[in-house]
Amino acid sequence: MTLLVARDLRKTFAGGVRAVDGVDLSIGAGETLGLVGESGCGKSTLARLVLRLIEPDGGVLAFRGNDITHLPERAMRALRRDMGVVFQDPFGSLNPRMSVAQLLAEPLRVHGIGNGASRAARVSALLDLVGLLPEHAARYPHEFSGGQRQRIAIARALATEPAFLVCDEPTSALDVSIQAQVLNLLRELQERLGLACLFVSHNLAAVRHMAPRVAVMYLGQVVEEAPREAIFGAPQHPYTQALLSAVAEPGAARRQRIVLKGEVPSPADPPSGCRFRTRCPRAVTRCAAEVPALAELAPGHRVACHFPGVLEGV
Repeated sequence: MTLLVARDLRKTFAGGVRAVDGVDLSIGAGETLGLVGESGCGKSTLARLVLRLIEPDGGVLAFRGNDITHLPERAMRALRRDMGVVFQDPFGSLNPRMSVAQLLAEPLRVHGIGNGASRAARVSALLDLVGLLPEHAARYPHEFSGGQRQRIAIARALATEPAFLVCDEPTSALDVSIQAQVLNLLRELQERLGLACLFVSHNLAAVRHMAPRVAVMYLGQVVEEAPREAIFGAPQHPYTQALLSAVAEPGAARRQRIVLKGEVPSPADPPSGCRFRTRCPRAVTRCAAEVPALAELAPGHRVACHFPGVLEGV
């Protein structure tokens, strides 16, 4: 069953910055979709759009088959019981004046779930779920390490038993030694609880570990979407190939390094036609005149390129 669908989703900020410009995606119940791309490509904006934390300027957003694009705030607040979010910086996302018990009980209170005793029991269960101890409930965020704070943030996101979880760069603020622990916890929880998840990251290794399906963004648009094996084994878009060529994988054959020319264009003034053409080694006149459609090359594998294909050595 499809849980979340976005069609032609758009968001423009001040100065004409087209942060998200015509994105289509869908996430099934219990499925994890990885979203990758360079910093500034629109990943985090898209994550906030699908949660309606910011309002889209265009397009359609549906959750469990119901159009929620313009759902009133009161109704949207109730719907958010089914949605959770884990942000990049656990210290910034946790109220320093609230104890862990208060932080974890707050979503329950906001949504009118249970009473004092049942909420306390739920807090204890959540702490156990993320590998923390009962005595941690009385402590405050500054008393924990970064990894422990992110575990608290994950527990808070799961407090109302949501069906859908957005993880926006959940490990990028953590020490490398802790990142794998948090990723393993997220993967275990996703599988155990049957959560659908949008996993946003610029870390390709993390996305490969977490997501059976991957979408690649460039300058506000999805340029390739495919099962993990196809993205990492046979990428068809030249931008995806360039991203992967920069990652060294232990035990894997060395990829031919693709060095992109030029800088990422401004999202306020993107190139005509294909947005990647100004940096693309395959670009021809057609690429400037015609916008490539995100077309299906194989079942479940969509590419927005006039000349898709695997480069030798990539």
